[in-house]
Amino acid sequence: MTRRIVIDPVTRIEGHAKISLRLDDDGHVADAEFHVTEFRGFEKFCEGRPLAEMPAITARICGICPVSHLLASAKAGDAILAVRVPTAAEKLRRLMNLGQFVQSHALNFFHLSSPDFLLGWDTPPAQRNVFGLIAQHPELARAGIRLRQFGQEVIEILGGKKIHPAWAVPGGVRSGIDRAGLDRIRAWLPEAFTTAGLALDLFKRTLATHQREIETYGDFPSLFMGLVGPRGEWEHHGGKLRFTDSNGQIVADQLDPAKYPQVIAESVQNGSYLKSPYYKSLGPLGGMYRAGPLARLNVCSFIGTPKADAELTHFRSFGRSGAVTSSFLYHYARLIEILAALERIELYLDDDDLLRDHIRSDAGINHLHGVGVSEAPRGTLFHEYWVDEHGLLTKVNLIIATGHNNLAMNRTVAQIARSYIQPGTTDIPEPLLNRIEHGIRCYDPCLSCSTHAAGQMPLLVRLFAPNGELLREVARD
Repeated sequence: MTRRIVIDPVTRIEGHAKISLRLDDDGHVADAEFHVTEFRGFEKFCEGRPLAEMPAITARICGICPVSHLLASAKAGDAILAVRVPTAAEKLRRLMNLGQFVQSHALNFFHLSSPDFLLGWDTPPAQRNVFGLIAQHPELARAGIRLRQFGQEVIEILGGKKIHPAWAVPGGVRSGIDRAGLDRIRAWLPEAFTTAGLALDLFKRTLATHQREIETYGDFPSLFMGLVGPRGEWEHHGGKLRFTDSNGQIVADQLDPAKYPQVIAESVQNGSYLKSPYYKSLGPLGGMYRAGPLARLNVCSFIGTPKADAELTHFRSFGRSGAVTSSFLYHYARLIEILAALERIELYLDDDDLLRDHIRSDAGINHLHGVGVSEAPRGTLFHEYWVDEHGLLTKVNLIIATGHNNLAMNRTVAQIARSYIQPGTTDIPEPLLNRIEHGIRCYDPCLSCSTHAAGQMPLLVRLFAPNGELLREVARD
């Protein structure tokens, strides 16, 4: 016999979801479920579309990370055409992905997550948001907005639009960049570096006063997955798959990402439209893994740029047994990746390969199957397509970055609830609900990528007795 608390929807994340907390007869949290309640239909309604349309169509899955889908889809098209992407196009794609990392990570840190630990967990919801941050820390809020704008500027300079650029295509890209575009990026970089340094200093001070959050916001052993280069370096748009464990030991390395079904399986939850991938050989329980910034910094041997590598050394000091296992430190990892992206963008500004004219390889349908894999800000993104001889899609499978973390998000909200909900109580104060929600925000889920979200809902939490009697109801507009 159990009682159930429902948080519906979870706020300050991209998309809509709810959380169910199940209490046993003694009032202890027995289990937690993260429900994604909207249906994703992209895999089905893309069937019958021409391959050339897929980057533009799948980019519409989301307005925050369209670049991630644009690039992964184009890579799947590369495989079906069986072409070698020109050097200039490969580097231009990488440059756009770095801009995507900056804008997306800045959005999560400054707009969605920092109001909790900068304004205080007990701050009323009406003030605990980006507008409250602007009121209390106007210069910081402005710097965060500008940092995100810089990332969007990189995307616009390359693709012509900040959101949904019709740019990457099977075989390469539609347009290049000129010296003027590179100079625009160069002029903004000093400000971006300053803001990244400000955010890193701020969050490291925050960690000194948030030891309990570090220990309870998703701190548990798991596997970690991400792409790495041939020497194990941090990757964001190429390389091979690597899995490591919570001790920092490599479980599998240099796996061909196109053969991901050999190592990754997907389970289905009855209460969610979001699938739950796991490391195949260990099963759904032992094979839980995490993806995204925390995982990428755990699986890589080094980043490859000086400032980010210096921060990586400090980041790894939080790993008691090898890997950094606290999901609260996703925020720290996100800031380090912003720094790494800025350093790599700076290196590209002096790379003459970006100015070459040859930016697209032409070919017909040479394979009837192709896989495109790239790192999105939230984790490794898989696009797998099957086509007929005319290039029309017959089947589509997408494993969205957010989905990789589904099992870990469920475990995280359960851990937080067990730490903060007092056994036997029916009191559900607002700060407690916010802490549970923040466990999800650590992962920065992009639910529009994994579902098709529509509409707005108030937050509604209901606590039921084992016999179904409604004991308490808390509503938030």
